[in-house]
Amino acid sequence: MDVMGDKATLYGTGRFVRPSDEGPARDELGDMGEAAEEVRLRLAAESGDTEAMSVLGAMLLRRGELDGAEPHLRAATAAGDRAAANNLGVLLHQRGYADEAAGWWRIAAVAGSAAAAHALGRHHRERGDEPAAEYWLRQSAEQGHALGAYALADLLEHRGDAAAGHWMRAAAERGHREAAYRLARALDRRTAGEEESATDAAAVGEIEQWYRQAAARGHRRAALHLGAILEKRGELKEAGRWYLTSAKDGEPRAACALGFLLRDAGDTESAAVWWLRAAQDGDGNAANALGALHAERGETQTAERWYRAALDAGDDNGAYNLGLLCAEQGRTAQAEQWYRRAAYAGHREAANALAILLLQGGDTTGAEPWFSKAAEAGSVDAAFNLGILHAGRGEEAAALRWYERAAAAGHTEAALQVGIARLREGDEQEAERHLRCAAGGGSPEGAYRLATLLDSRRPPEPEHELGETVHEKTECEEWYERAATQGHRRAQVRVGMLAAARGDVVEAARWYRTAAEAGSRNGAFNLGLLLAREGSEPEAAVWWTRAADAGHGRAALRLALVYARRGELAEGQRWADRAVALGPAEVAERAGRLRDALRQELTA
Repeated sequence: MDVMGDKATLYGTGRFVRPSDEGPARDELGDMGEAAEEVRLRLAAESGDTEAMSVLGAMLLRRGELDGAEPHLRAATAAGDRAAANNLGVLLHQRGYADEAAGWWRIAAVAGSAAAAHALGRHHRERGDEPAAEYWLRQSAEQGHALGAYALADLLEHRGDAAAGHWMRAAAERGHREAAYRLARALDRRTAGEEESATDAAAVGEIEQWYRQAAARGHRRAALHLGAILEKRGELKEAGRWYLTSAKDGEPRAACALGFLLRDAGDTESAAVWWLRAAQDGDGNAANALGALHAERGETQTAERWYRAALDAGDDNGAYNLGLLCAEQGRTAQAEQWYRRAAYAGHREAANALAILLLQGGDTTGAEPWFSKAAEAGSVDAAFNLGILHAGRGEEAAALRWYERAAAAGHTEAALQVGIARLREGDEQEAERHLRCAAGGGSPEGAYRLATLLDSRRPPEPEHELGETVHEKTECEEWYERAATQGHRRAQVRVGMLAAARGDVVEAARWYRTAAEAGSRNGAFNLGLLLAREGSEPEAAVWWTRAADAGHGRAALRLALVYARRGELAEGQRWADRAVALGPAEVAERAGRLRDALRQELTA
């Protein structure tokens, strides 16, 4: 309840300043000033000064000296001082005489005291008399009383009255910190469902303004939300300051957020300190973060303890993380148990992990419903996994539907599968769109297939005259190179071929060798051709042997010719037989003629 009637003293204004070495400290001056003021007021009250009695009563009431305050307040009230009547009501309310207090508040409110009208309105609301509560709270609010405006807004909001917003804003504008916070939360919720591009910048600014106002007045949750806004905007230093302010005031979510901010800045030790503080205050997210930190350090028992603490705090991520921990340790039965617990609680990634675990155990029937549940809840990985499941059964249409759903949510491998499917259907435009998504998302196969598609559209290169500048790389070559640098062997061979076509033998050899050493038989064969043209046939034979052993028919035919020229007819015949077996048809035909000729030579 409000205490009115106290007045500022000269000492309270801070206008008297002394050097620290010339007298008492500032706190002592304040105490002396208040004592002097109290003496002055007592003398004035004893001489019958109504205002002095009222102010002295308010001063004693504020200090909790109810017995000393009551006579002065009653005397001032009897003399018609409305502030005294309000404060007498406050005193009686503190003593437990609510009905008598309401009587004095009514007297003060009728006399025009906004504070008394607010107190009377709250009294009626506590009694369940909402019409009377609204009447008096409205009287207070319309006189500009911030507490009255806030209480009226709270009452109207409880009833679902649209006018609540007006009075909440009025209270916030008059400096009420809880009103500023609640106004910001209401605006925040209203814009949360809107597209980010559609959210008005002014509305975002207003939300921040009210959070900032409440936070500046010590509202710890407002400081938390203000920190989140600033962090999202990239203003990490100021965000950290508000998180710290909120965390020091006891907000565990702010301590947790501060921990993540410090971790991202590389200060893991300080992050752990704040996570510990938040976790001990019951923040499940912080407990999970501590668990993950200890798991990374190999301290699995401590990690498990914190994951269990997160679960006890009501955070289902704790059960999911316990499942992950058990799975990493090979404790499959326990992993399944924890995944199930989290999945039944609605944790979509746990449902996906459980389905994968069941699938690995051969339980396809049991896995599919969990994949579906996770996918319907928004798990992109689960949607992709359902596509794989249907594709494995030959249900291409169903697989494509799930691939498309995952691709629309940004899943790189799903986009690749949709692109491949559209290529098979002949829809090059849609195929290109999805392949670009896959390639842009880092898929080597997506980059290679996109390059192949663009390559197929490229017109033949005109022959260059001697001395003409070599053409610049086309887009398809750039995608081939991106795939090649990511380790795609066919792309590496293709980049080598393009370099060879430009006459860059060194670059071609580098890519062929890279592909060959990674196991590409085409890379080994082409490297052999390049070496043979450069006069290094013995080394070429080594790479052709590697390619032929991997099933490359042309490499086997080349080896047959090499050994035939050397006069090693039996070895040549052996490789010719190998080439006939490997094919393709054109190679088999040539190898067959060579083999017959070698056989005749051997039997002659």
